Amino acid sequence: MLAGLDVPTSGRVLLDGRDLSDLDEDARARLRANSVGFVFQAFHLLPALTALENVMLPLELAGRRDAARAARAMLDRVGLAERTGHYPRQLSGGEQQRVALARASVVRPAVLFADEPTGNLDTATGASIGDLLFELNREAGTTLVLVTHDVALAARCERRLTMSGGRII
Repeated sequence: MLAGLDVPTSGRVLLDGRDLSDLDEDARARLRANSVGFVFQAFHLLPALTALENVMLPLELAGRRDAARAARAMLDRVGLAERTGHYPRQLSGGEQQRVALARASVVRPAVLFADEPTGNLDTATGASIGDLLFELNREAGTTLVLVTHDVALAARCERRLTMSGGRII
């Protein structure tokens, strides 16, 4: 519901100042495209696209003429300037997550949702991705909504909510 993928049956959800219940699916999709970034545990990169093309995709969908330049700059920022022509299957798990983070961040979203972004990574790679996630968040001034079972990663957040049995405790 926070990302506008569903609407509440009661109450209100505001995303970037807009009440999601007032918007139809197309309007919510436009709002997501302009205001939201997603990073998932399973990366969700398009296998037929290179790292560069994966990062360019949201920019191209938004009609940005500088998609290639902005995507290259973001891949450089996440340490993958030398891997732009590689396909996801040619990248390590940590590299794939860096591409996913670059793709989510390149549009400079108002809100970045990260669902278990370190869950499929070894401890050292997960820590590196966590560092990068918080660095990009600080640089862009993005609101980060992070879901994690990693206590150390959660401890880095300014505000933490703990859920148990579907309820905030």
